[in-house]
Amino acid sequence: MSNRRFSNASGPSQRQLRVGELLRRTLADVLARGDVHDPELNRIPITVSEVRASPDLKIATAYVMPLGGRDQDSALAALRRNKAELRHLVSREMTLKYAPDLRFKLDETFDRMDETRRLLNDEAVQRDLASGDEPDGTDR
Repeated sequence: MSNRRFSNASGPSQRQLRVGELLRRTLADVLARGDVHDPELNRIPITVSEVRASPDLKIATAYVMPLGGRDQDSALAALRRNKAELRHLVSREMTLKYAPDLRFKLDETFDRMDETRRLLNDEAVQRDLASGDEPDGTDR
């Protein structure tokens, strides 16, 4: 075995991915059931799109988005306010050695997709894409 604690690989390990997905499903179930004793958090439907676990599995960052994208700041504040209770509820349903510290961030994937779609529909980009489809008469 190697003496290095963490791999120098460019991406997350298979274990990090597996634990992140298990955390995502468990956290989504806890939020959907409304197990948290905070009425403000229970009134906002929240989507948990991804959870990224640190290499030592002690920190998990959950990327969340309230349904419809409204009340983002209040939803994030409610999640951060109740992170200890959420950590307890999630750890009860999982069999990990340590319950990871939960951190919450807004998921900006949808915003980036909208921006990409807007850029691809731009006139200049459409013109460049159309001119790239024409054969130039050279063999490759």
